[in-house]
Amino acid sequence: MALLVVITGYQATPWVSKLQAFEPKLDIRVWPEVGDPDEIDFALTWRHPMGEFKKYRNLKCIASMGAGVEHILCDPDLPHGVPITRIVEPSMPQSMIEYVVMVVLNYCRHYDLYRKQQIEQQWLLKIPILARNVGIGIMGLGQLGGDAAEKLSHLGFQVAGWNRTPKIINGVKTFSGDDQLNEFLAHTRILICLLPLTPGTKDILNRDLFDKLQPGAYVINVARGEHLVEQDLLYALETGQLSGACLDVFRTEPLPKDHPFWRHPKIVVTPHISSLTIPAAVVPQIIENYHRALSGNPLLNEVDIRRGY
Repeated sequence: MALLVVITGYQATPWVSKLQAFEPKLDIRVWPEVGDPDEIDFALTWRHPMGEFKKYRNLKCIASMGAGVEHILCDPDLPHGVPITRIVEPSMPQSMIEYVVMVVLNYCRHYDLYRKQQIEQQWLLKIPILARNVGIGIMGLGQLGGDAAEKLSHLGFQVAGWNRTPKIINGVKTFSGDDQLNEFLAHTRILICLLPLTPGTKDILNRDLFDKLQPGAYVINVARGEHLVEQDLLYALETGQLSGACLDVFRTEPLPKDHPFWRHPKIVVTPHISSLTIPAAVVPQIIENYHRALSGNPLLNEVDIRRGY
């Protein structure tokens, strides 16, 4: 039997080398060099071609290479009854909080303005925005969002969090459900999206939501590109309802060369690097799940397909 690695848009080599180093005798196939499809019993994947997994009659698990699984769940031809797992790894929240803090502090300390002034050789001062005067709102209080909320609160920011279901986090005012969303947004000067992508959260970053933020608010999207209605963001920036945005995720990745985000003076673009999955760190749990799947034991970090995460 064999483990299949299916990746589009990224190199499979680092994953294969770490898997082989951890378990040298493991039979690893790299798509599209599949061999006999009936020998495939476990798939490790990121952005697979739609319909690919229905070819494998003996598949016992589909494992995402990252924390997100919407790239799997959007496939209408997933084989029925095959469990799906995701990555949960301690270094991912640390990576995310480092990214988020960097962006928040750059905003509060006007770093982008000073870089522009350096190019123009201008010596102009602007008063920094103090943490205690900034309302940060985090949408999504799972592993990543909850950790970010707590850490930003420790830095002195006025942090609120919104989740579909109630959560309690020390030092963070929490809101939940649709009936508390408007109150949460009214508090928010910097909005950070860390929601899972589900049918209920797709397109949630839209014109109606932006209008309910504090005027001149700043948006950080480190969740998924499909959360954001791109034209609504451009409109909110044009009207001044938003003062800027930092985007690490996009509907199409890599971001197309002709996309207006690239050259927009109020948008910072980064290439989906806020919380990278490090193969060496997560291979042990992938191999553990491989053996669990073969033996019929409960899987680590199995996804509730109805909830989407």
